[in-house]
Amino acid sequence: MCCLSDLESRKTQVRHISTDTFTTQFNPYEHTHTHRVSNTSQNGDKCCLKKKKKKKLEASIGLNLSYCCAGDLELDCHPFPHCVIKNFIDDESFVENLQRELLGLNFHEKSNDLYKFKQSDDLKKRKEPHITGLRAALFGRFRLWLEEVLGVELEPTVDISCAKYEYTDVLLCHDDELEGRRVAFILYLVPPWQNSDGGTLDLYTTDSNFQPQDIVKSLVPSWNTLVLFEVSPVSFHQVSEVLSQDKCRLSLSGWFHGPSLERPPRYVEPPVPRSPHLPRDETLLMEWVNPVYLDISYQEQIQEEFEDSSEIQLKDFLKEEKFMEVNEALQLAQIQWIRRGPPNKRCCEVAALDTLPQCVSACWELLHSEAFFLLLSNFTGLRLHYLCPDDDDDEDKVKKKEQDNGQAQEASGSSAESSSVNNSRDTPECSGELRRWSQGNYTLLHDGEAARAEYALDLVLPFGCVDWQTDLGGFTCYVANEEDEELLTVYPEDNSLALVYRDRETLKFVKHVNHRSFTESTSKVFFDFCFVYYE
Repeated sequence: MCCLSDLESRKTQVRHISTDTFTTQFNPYEHTHTHRVSNTSQNGDKCCLKKKKKKKLEASIGLNLSYCCAGDLELDCHPFPHCVIKNFIDDESFVENLQRELLGLNFHEKSNDLYKFKQSDDLKKRKEPHITGLRAALFGRFRLWLEEVLGVELEPTVDISCAKYEYTDVLLCHDDELEGRRVAFILYLVPPWQNSDGGTLDLYTTDSNFQPQDIVKSLVPSWNTLVLFEVSPVSFHQVSEVLSQDKCRLSLSGWFHGPSLERPPRYVEPPVPRSPHLPRDETLLMEWVNPVYLDISYQEQIQEEFEDSSEIQLKDFLKEEKFMEVNEALQLAQIQWIRRGPPNKRCCEVAALDTLPQCVSACWELLHSEAFFLLLSNFTGLRLHYLCPDDDDDEDKVKKKEQDNGQAQEASGSSAESSSVNNSRDTPECSGELRRWSQGNYTLLHDGEAARAEYALDLVLPFGCVDWQTDLGGFTCYVANEEDEELLTVYPEDNSLALVYRDRETLKFVKHVNHRSFTESTSKVFFDFCFVYYE
């Protein structure tokens, strides 16, 4: 474990650790309500590192090493400083009783864009003897040992909870950074565990913009093992999806609080390119779209429903023969799929447009066409075409959107985006991509998305999800910014065109596609066209 001021050197160096620091007594039975146990007491050998471990450390720990391993202790600074201590608590009966107390707690389902698992109530004030003893030991004498190792004063703040990860549970890529968090810890209380069970603690490298790149190390949970890592702008990690259907990944976790490390300016992704419509007439609509949706009176009914709820799903939207042709072509090997990241924002596959089969490219052209912009205007009442009726109410809406979008650009500080928005006031535009979804894919909410959010019409047209169940993931959730409230969920459904109008206080994510998609779905993957239209 180390503490270095420079972020780059943080990845490559370990400061010298005196072996004297490891002689600190760790006695989980000792807590604030009992007397301290002396070094010569009956429990004097109940420390986290035995004397033989100390001797191995004396033989192997040197100056400025990026990695060392001695017995049950491993120190590594790649990809960021972390420490693994096996057999952390000497007394096996204590560990077993601790596990029993934890499994007797009430657990609550936790699920959002980032995670799905069960978490206990806060353990700060629990009275069970073994929970109390471990809590006092961790945030008492162990914290003092950690201070000596880090050379940083840590606060006595108690921040600890218990988590259960079972089949398909996951915690996706994040860096743990919140004000005051300095060192994260996890104590595993798991049955015999293999890499094939999932639930590994995966550590990411970062690029020059301090964005996560690749998983370079995976720590497999093991009984009575403590993992520590320094919380920093580069401490990106995840708990991989649990694949075992009969094992419970039980752990205690929390943070030691102290002065936060300096964070570099957050990287701002370039805006997604937008373009105006392609000059194609209504002939394209008649070739592709179910005739019922081209009927003017039916379009009026759709618009009335859409204006009431700001969303609608139009089933059997494409002509059946066109849908089947595209659906079959999407399975062809000629399409090149490109993985999109970074993993703290998204993990999905997007098609390279120049590799699309002709019929798929024609469907893309349909969604980008002038005739389709006009059709969307008729469906929604939005000003996506100059032929769309204009009235006083629309003018008021435009002024409101311009004001809100101007505030969004000011918050994000992006002149390029501001220029793009200014252009879109005169010419409706869109951006779009063709995506492939399979196990492990997702998108996340993130600060950059919130900063540049604006009024927009979302379109999703799925393919290949005929037997896709709701518990497989892959659905799109709309949430209010900075709130847990779920406003709308759109599930993938073959040939069902989903339209959702959102304001700048509404964000969206695609829920992690879990392992059930591989074992319970015949297709195992599905596809969608995802477009965003701007007035």
